[in-house]
Amino acid sequence: MADSADLPRAGSLAEQARLELERRILAGDIAPGTRLQEQSIAAELGISRGPLREALRALEGDGLVASGGPNQGFAVRQLSAREIAEIYDMRALINGFACALLAQRRTPQQVAALRARIARMERAIDAGDGRRYYAENLAFHDAVLEFAGHARAAATDRAMWKEAHLTRRQTLLIAENRRASNAEHAAIVDAVEAGDPERARRVAEAHVLAGKRRWLAMLAG
Repeated sequence: MADSADLPRAGSLAEQARLELERRILAGDIAPGTRLQEQSIAAELGISRGPLREALRALEGDGLVASGGPNQGFAVRQLSAREIAEIYDMRALINGFACALLAQRRTPQQVAALRARIARMERAIDAGDGRRYYAENLAFHDAVLEFAGHARAAATDRAMWKEAHLTRRQTLLIAENRRASNAEHAAIVDAVEAGDPERARRVAEAHVLAGKRRWLAMLAG
């Protein structure tokens, strides 16, 4: 783990601690269900337990950690299968909505940027680099949401992504899943470039629901 010198300099101590713990959780460095030992974490980050508890409460609000109750401390949140399935369902609706919007207002520059992301993901697939593919996948979806220009949809989708990050990462560590996923990305961009909102909605929803099926298959396997 990084020491306090690696923390971001901007913002309050609590915000610095929140950002660092969020980074570790989203990177998979702290596994779901892990109890967070406040005394050792505070010492490692070079802060007192007051700012750390403020950071943990903020992470609880983001859905990344959960409190065990009074005097029980915090643990990295572990979602149930039902919660994960519901997140996939809601993200399908939001991404379909965003891609329909984007199909109506896309620019050639935006389409080119999305195709460049797809090409980078293809290179990661060819290199067998699941970690790089996952990072590029996130960047692709962030770009779609940004280009769609609907701030509330983007914020809602990102909040749900944070909750279910580990599930998505695990499914995309499987090579055949990466290839299927990127083919779906290409279909989304084709529909956006064609200026077809209904097709863009349909293929974007199908992409997220295909991710849900890949996750279910992984559970069954």
